[in-house]
Amino acid sequence: MFSRSASPAAPDPTPSEPTVGKGHRTPTRKEAEAARRHPLVPADRKAAAKAQKAAGREARDREYQAMQTGDERFLPPRDKGPVRRYVRDHVDARRNLGEYFLPVSVVMILAVMLSGQNVTAGLIVILVLYLAVAATIVDATILARGLRKRLNAKFGPSAVPKGTIMYGALRAFQMRRMRLPKPQVTRGQFPS
Repeated sequence: MFSRSASPAAPDPTPSEPTVGKGHRTPTRKEAEAARRHPLVPADRKAAAKAQKAAGREARDREYQAMQTGDERFLPPRDKGPVRRYVRDHVDARRNLGEYFLPVSVVMILAVMLSGQNVTAGLIVILVLYLAVAATIVDATILARGLRKRLNAKFGPSAVPKGTIMYGALRAFQMRRMRLPKPQVTRGQFPS
């Protein structure tokens, strides 16, 4: 009942046409190894090093231009892809407290130095600095939650790589002018 030989639709085991060979003989192991063999060190090491340096410089220049213009083809792997582009555009469209943290902290440190022997003024400055830190952390948390919700709605939870939310949060702590890749959207121009 379940025998293979009793199957009515079994193909004919004898082929009607002879199979054609691959057109050449199989190389021996010795011939195959000889064909794969190449020198570990090039004949002219100085010229090879110079060519490698030039190729590396050209690749870095292309990558830097891509960071300035936002060209996806030459961006480094860390910044490539539609998800990372969406994160960058979302962070750049939003006004983040983190981007003001560095200038505020520099001013606070100068204020501590200028307060000199006045302990009360120094404590007030340090308290303001701690409040600024807490405010930026709260703002980054709000950004992360909103970003996660938007990414899951647009791309689905499985398409969002690990570390994407941290990528956005770290970008939010950079001053807008210093961000690389450069912002491609204006403030308030959120991605759809």
